[in-house]
Amino acid sequence: MIDQKVAVITAGGSGMGAGAAKKLAEDGFKVAILSASGKGEALANELGGLGFTGSNLVHADLEAFVKKVLKEYGRIDVVVNSSGHGPKGDIMEISDDDWHLGMDYYLMNAIRMSRLVAPIMVKNGGGTILNISTFAAFEADPTFPTSGVFRAGLASYTKLFADKFAADNVRMNNILPGFIDSLPETEERRSRIPMGRYGHENEVSGLISYLASDAAAYITAQNIRIDGGITRGF
Repeated sequence: MIDQKVAVITAGGSGMGAGAAKKLAEDGFKVAILSASGKGEALANELGGLGFTGSNLVHADLEAFVKKVLKEYGRIDVVVNSSGHGPKGDIMEISDDDWHLGMDYYLMNAIRMSRLVAPIMVKNGGGTILNISTFAAFEADPTFPTSGVFRAGLASYTKLFADKFAADNVRMNNILPGFIDSLPETEERRSRIPMGRYGHENEVSGLISYLASDAAAYITAQNIRIDGGITRGF
């Protein structure tokens, strides 16, 4: 086992997942990145870490990824569950299959990974899991129907998980980004943001950096908005 802490990032080849990997590597973590495209392996090589090409929608891929990380580094201290983009459309027209696919994208990806890493973190004396969720988890947005529905469920799961493992120093929190500049900007979306601008990817990775640090050791079971005020925050 290495002494350096290890951060695992899923769907980390681009966007907020890649930003998290870069920031955590900068913070001194050894990073391991999973992505379906192969971009995660390339980024991991740049950062001196470990890459794995596979899908966070497939349990066997997640299991193989975790086993590879443990074989290489012997520990997992932080997990960042990022995701791709699930099905969209009118809620009356989304098929059963697409609702199930949305559940895999936005809920089961985190549940499957947490089942794999929680025993490892307990054995190692602690760890933290950070799920990149959405501002629409509590204020539903018709643009992102499957995301909002299943990430509302993720909030409930997070509370249950965090309570179960709090005494073992294993934490779980959700990050709720609004419109971030890793996505194309539109005037309609920008007009909804009280701050009048999209968030920056490095602002999200900065929050991830803090929540992954020892300074945030007393924060668990939280849904933390980073959205420029687009949601009410009750």
